[in-house]
Amino acid sequence: MTAHPRLSLNQATIKYAGLAEALRVTSAAGIAAIGLWREPVAEVGLARAVELVTDSGLRVSSLCRGGFFSMPEGPSRRAAIDDNRHAIDETAALGAPALVLVAGGLPKDSKDLAGARERVRDAIGELADHAGSAGISLAIEALHPMYVSDRAVVSTLGQALDIATQFDPSRVGVVVDTFHVFWDPGLLASIARAGDHIASYQVCDWATPLAADVLLSRHQPGDGIIDFAPLTSAVLAAGYRGDIEVEIFNQKVWDAPVDETAARTVEAFESVIAPLLG
Repeated sequence: MTAHPRLSLNQATIKYAGLAEALRVTSAAGIAAIGLWREPVAEVGLARAVELVTDSGLRVSSLCRGGFFSMPEGPSRRAAIDDNRHAIDETAALGAPALVLVAGGLPKDSKDLAGARERVRDAIGELADHAGSAGISLAIEALHPMYVSDRAVVSTLGQALDIATQFDPSRVGVVVDTFHVFWDPGLLASIARAGDHIASYQVCDWATPLAADVLLSRHQPGDGIIDFAPLTSAVLAAGYRGDIEVEIFNQKVWDAPVDETAARTVEAFESVIAPLLG
C-alpha cells in the first residue's frame, strides 16, 4: 500500500508507540512522512532519534512542541525560552522544516489576554534569529478558544498571523489546524492573508459530544462536521505545498492497535483529503 505522497502521520495519532515503532508503523502503512513529538525523541536521545529517522527513509514534517512562554518575566520564562532554543536545535537535527509552537495559557490569577499574547510575541522575537540560523520555521498554532486558560492564548489564525507577519516567513509561520480553526467566520480570509507564512497544515475532524477531557475530542477526517473542501482549497491557493498531517488526540484511537490506526488514517485521508489535492 502507498498512501498519498503528501500525507504525514502525526505521532500523536499513535501516541502509545515509541519512536522506533512509530517509524515502522508509518513506513509499513505506505506513508512517506511523520510528525514527531519531543518526548518520544527524548526517550531514545536525539542522536539515536536522528539515526532511526535516517534509517526509516521517512520525512519529518514537523516537531511538536515548543512554546508555553506566555508567563511574565522571571526564572520560569527564561527556562521556557531556553528550552525552546533546544527544541529549535532538535528540529533542525531531525530534518524537520518547522517547530510547532503552542503559546501557553493565561498565567495563574491573570485575565490579561492581550498582555499574554504580547509576551508570546516577545518570546518569538527572542527566538526568531536562532530559528533562522537553524533553517527552520517557528510555526505558531492557534488553538480553539476552549483552551485559552491553560494551553493557548492565541485562539484564531488571525491572532497567530498578527505575530507571525512581523517576521520573515522563513523564520516564523503558522499552523492551520482544522480542529482548532474551522469554526472561525474569518478563517478563509486569514488563510489568504497567511500566504507563505503557512508552515504546516494539520487535519482532523470535530464531532460532539466532546470528551470529558476536551483535549481528546479529535476524530479522523470524515467522522465529524468539518467541511474540508473550502479550507483545503484555501490553503493550496495560499501556496502551501508541504506535507499534510493527520493529528488526532482520542482515547479510542489510542487504544486501537497502531497498525490499524495507521491504515485507517490512510483510508480517511484518501477518501476525504486526497481528492481535494488535484
